[in-house]
Amino acid sequence: MGKGDILDERAEHYLGLAQKYLRESEELLVEKDYTQASEKLWGAAAETVKTVAAKRGRELRTHRDVWQFVAHLHAELKDPEISRLFLQANCLHQNFYEGVLPPEAVMAGAEAVKQLIARLEGLL
Repeated sequence: MGKGDILDERAEHYLGLAQKYLRESEELLVEKDYTQASEKLWGAAAETVKTVAAKRGRELRTHRDVWQFVAHLHAELKDPEISRLFLQANCLHQNFYEGVLPPEAVMAGAEAVKQLIARLEGLL
């Protein structure tokens, strides 16, 4: 099995996780569990970024790697929305630990994550 095969398998794995986390976030939002939904939304965003990277032959292991790849996509595509939307996803990640965002902010973050995923799916 070559490196390309391994990265393709990883891409499929990451994409499956992203879809799972997005579904789970929707259920948690209905249940009004905003802190858990926040983390699932972050996970969906991060795993989608990892999917794009794997499809391009890159493996992202740390938060720093993910952020650097987002910055790379922003520059490559000349699309500042990618960074802005990912920043909103990161705020949701922080909310998981602190639980300070009001429900409206989490719902707005959920929409941002969906927009980010839609943009990134265009690269797959």
